[in-house]
Amino acid sequence: MGIKTTKIFHLALEVDWMKAQTENITYFPPTYDQDGFTHGTGEAAKLLDVANHFYRENKGEWVCLEMPEHQLNDSGAIVRYEPAAAVGNKSGKLVSIEESKPLFPHIYGGIHPSVVTGVYAVERASDGRFLSIDFSGLG
Repeated sequence: MGIKTTKIFHLALEVDWMKAQTENITYFPPTYDQDGFTHGTGEAAKLLDVANHFYRENKGEWVCLEMPEHQLNDSGAIVRYEPAAAVGNKSGKLVSIEESKPLFPHIYGGIHPSVVTGVYAVERASDGRFLSIDFSGLG
C-alpha cells in the first residue's frame, strides 16, 4: 500500500489553469469526463516520468499545481488512493514506476484556485519532453 501524503501535485496546461484562476472557477482537466477524476501524485519526483508518458505529444506550456489534501477535501472533492490509471486513451502502465505498484491520489472533483498553494513552471524541450519543474514558484 502506498504512503498517503498531505501534498498533492497535478500537471495542468497553463492556459486551462489561467482561465480557472482568472474566472475563479473550478478547474477540470480535459480528460476528466473520460477518466472520471483528476489525476494527481503525492511524490513530485514522479511528475516528469508521468508527464513524459502521458503528455509529451500535448503542445503548450504546462504548470505544476500543489495543494494540501485536506483543502481539496474541504472544497468538496474526494481524494482516493488508487493504482495508476489511464489518462484519456493512454495506458496507465509506466515501466519506471510499475515495479513498486504505488498508489496515486485521484481527485474525484476538480481543483478550485482557492486550494492551490503553489504554481510551478514546467520546462520542456523542443521535442516535447518534460525536463524539469521549477519548485521556486510562480507566485
